[in-house]
Amino acid sequence: MNASERGRMVVPGDLLGTAEEFVPGRGTYEHDGRIFAALLGHSSVDPASRSVAVHALHAVPVLDEGDLVIGRVDELKSAMAIVEILAAYPSHRTVPGTPEGTIHVSKVKDGYAENLSDELAAGDLVLARILQSRPSIKLTTAPPTLGVVAARCQRCRGSLELAGPRQELVCPRCGNREHRKISTEFGGRTAPPPG
Repeated sequence: MNASERGRMVVPGDLLGTAEEFVPGRGTYEHDGRIFAALLGHSSVDPASRSVAVHALHAVPVLDEGDLVIGRVDELKSAMAIVEILAAYPSHRTVPGTPEGTIHVSKVKDGYAENLSDELAAGDLVLARILQSRPSIKLTTAPPTLGVVAARCQRCRGSLELAGPRQELVCPRCGNREHRKISTEFGGRTAPPPG
């Protein structure tokens, strides 16, 4: 494989090179001294390690620090929210095993949050960043782009909408007004309404 072939689309069984040229990397296999693609994806060569790899086109998401995720708030405790992680963002690919993460009250917004229930509610969909992925998942919604992206009224379960100059959450069904730590992506294409 030469430099012009880096990043080309490959299918399982495509010849990528020989064992004399490269070390087989992720997404490849070696057979009779030749290296083949094991996945549908894009090939790449790491000149430093002289390895060839295939990066899967439709890979199962693996959560890591710094990644953005969409999650549903399952439960609020006094100092933390328990969030079921639904998908990676922006790919919207489902995360296998529906892992849980936590948002500590100190990580829900910039500044002081006196009461977690003033910022999040059970059933809210949130856009969050992973602060720690192992051994447990810790999340933050502090930056303005992160936070609640879809919410239901705690009184009648209608979908809340942003209204007024203060961008309050209002239920068009019953008129109830609620407060959340709202993402700048609220109501957008980030996530479907909570079900």
